[in-house]
Amino acid sequence: MSAPERVTPALLAAWAPPPVPDDSDKEVRGRVLVLAGGAQVAGATLLTATAALRAGAGKLQIGAPAGLARSLALAMPEARVIAAPETADGELAPEAAETLGDCVARCDAAVIGPGMIEDAPAGELALRLVEAGGPPMVVDAAALSGLMADPDRAAARHGELVLTPHAGEMASLIGLPKDDILADPLGCARRAATACRAVVVLKGAATLIVSPDGTAWVHEGGLAGLATSGSGDVLAGVIAGLIARGCAPVQAAVWGVAAHARAGARLGERIAPLGFLARELLDELAPAIAELGGA
Repeated sequence: MSAPERVTPALLAAWAPPPVPDDSDKEVRGRVLVLAGGAQVAGATLLTATAALRAGAGKLQIGAPAGLARSLALAMPEARVIAAPETADGELAPEAAETLGDCVARCDAAVIGPGMIEDAPAGELALRLVEAGGPPMVVDAAALSGLMADPDRAAARHGELVLTPHAGEMASLIGLPKDDILADPLGCARRAATACRAVVVLKGAATLIVSPDGTAWVHEGGLAGLATSGSGDVLAGVIAGLIARGCAPVQAAVWGVAAHARAGARLGERIAPLGFLARELLDELAPAIAELGGA
């Protein structure tokens, strides 16, 4: 199989996100549903949700653990927040799939997992939502755990899922030591993409994006400062926001990785190569996307 194609300005220019007509309204730019965080990492919801809007999505909904719904509604005035069943530890329970089913069906993109740390309930919730159909979905963090445990359920979505693991999560996904992932990241990403028939974004200094048929792209030159708490939550939101705008999942993944990296580069130039915060990426996303030609 061929080597990955490098993500370059020329590639992005030829594959830019859909333009926004001058007379468009928020409905035209699509709706994102965010299922993220929990009592211990509630801020992940805000990072992911804000990133989706910064990427150009028009409307935002959040499915929140019942105990956090009021607080998130106040913290995120741009969103409609729906209270859903929660686990004893304050994360979304698998039963939230039934509560949020109508919201999922009415959205153009969904993202599940950023900031979730309970593998079992997050993984089962992801599988239930995947089986229910609905829009393309970005799956991150603990929500990844259910997909490789039962990849046939994920594969039924035929390329509408975007999985965003780092090397450690990929190791758990395919049952190999992390050192094996680092030794052959492309082969491992292709293995996961084929098993789940999903787009896989294997995050790292050189980030790989692999389609279900094994076609691959690589974004090189990642800034060290992007390896910081919450950065992956921002990336998941950017990809979901681009899908809501009308990008195919693999296109949104390539563009999302590039925009996320460019936002980090802008912060590196303005602040320092290290020490900036994930929440500071949010204000750089829209300018970064515009610089890359995706406004």
